[in-house]
Amino acid sequence: MFETLPASVQIVEVGPRDGLQNEAATIATADKLALIEKLARAGLNQIEITSFVSPKWIPQLADGPELARQVMQEPALARLNFSALVPNLKGYEAASAAGLKQINLFLSASESHSKKNINKTIAEALATMAEVAAVAKADGKRVRCYVSTVFACPYEGQISPAASLDISKKLLAMGVDEISLGDTIGAATPNQVLTLVKLLGAEVPLEKLALHFHDTRGTALANVVAGIESGITIFDASIGGLGGCPYAPGASGNLATEDLVYMLSGMGIATGIDLEKLTDAGQLAQEILGRALPGRYLKARLAERQQKCASAG
Repeated sequence: MFETLPASVQIVEVGPRDGLQNEAATIATADKLALIEKLARAGLNQIEITSFVSPKWIPQLADGPELARQVMQEPALARLNFSALVPNLKGYEAASAAGLKQINLFLSASESHSKKNINKTIAEALATMAEVAAVAKADGKRVRCYVSTVFACPYEGQISPAASLDISKKLLAMGVDEISLGDTIGAATPNQVLTLVKLLGAEVPLEKLALHFHDTRGTALANVVAGIESGITIFDASIGGLGGCPYAPGASGNLATEDLVYMLSGMGIATGIDLEKLTDAGQLAQEILGRALPGRYLKARLAERQQKCASAG
């Protein structure tokens, strides 16, 4: 079916930040730390743990500095790459003080979404990011950037791939190491993924690009396959399918990490992630939140475990 497949794929776990940020009930720092530890034990080595955005905007992540401090003090976790979202120099300083070696920036490919999300035009957002990136690179930090609404915007509709190309070129010029292209409202289809990556790949090294899909319309895994066929080998995912965007009406959760790992494993593509231990992390996330999560593999595997326990009893 496939002419060539990569030997391995890198999965970036965004659940502790992107997945939890919109939860209404406050989650204890200790529970967040326990979830991060479970994810790490499963083999995830790229984990976005929190945000250093003002608590006024994201109350759930108000404990970001304390959580980051606790994570970075765990000897067993020291080898992993933890990161956090930062909006400006103040946020960068807090992330740097916590000992994080990578920071994550963000902006939108849509002017309307940018204004709703961060109250800045794209040009203004790029100017702020250039300031942060310059300081971060001088400090030896790795810099990642999320570009939201690259396929479609809840306010403007379809977004031209040329917008993402223009932004990506400007990000590379300021020293950004990795660019994550986000399907914020889960509207993309595989042909659109192929078109976008082909356009960007002509001027942007594919190894610097990642894809971030939401499963709002059930196309996330198909879009990953299209991304792989296009030469992308970095994908974002969230445990159990947690997540969403408060400024993108109707946007459901991210692609579930365990669904992605299951599919890649079946395709013979290595991830370095243990599905059973990942299921344990998903089960813990459900216990912390007090509800079932939408991840399909998680539902199926937990049901199998329950049935096995019932049979054994």
